[in-house]
Amino acid sequence: MPKLYEYFGLIFLFYSQEHEPIHVHAKFQDTESKAEIIFENGKFKEVVIKDVQGKKPLNTQNIKKFKKVVELYRDDIIRKWIDFFVYNIDFSPEKISQKL
Repeated sequence: MPKLYEYFGLIFLFYSQEHEPIHVHAKFQDTESKAEIIFENGKFKEVVIKDVQGKKPLNTQNIKKFKKVVELYRDDIIRKWIDFFVYNIDFSPEKISQKL
């Protein structure tokens, strides 16, 4: 389960047995949600936040932070998804310490 980022307590990660569409999970304490990065006809359309089955979802404040990070880091998340799931290349997690 590779960790991508940490942002003020939110942990962004992939699960190693993932599936499309490209998405990233965020955990905060005992809560978790996921963000799907949706493309239509090869163009970015939107980020959709979804609940994770069997997990308590992030609260409203953390969902806003989660969506903001995914929107700003979308290209990097996609690059890391391809590196990890297609090319089996590991990467180091980043700590985002500046408020977005």
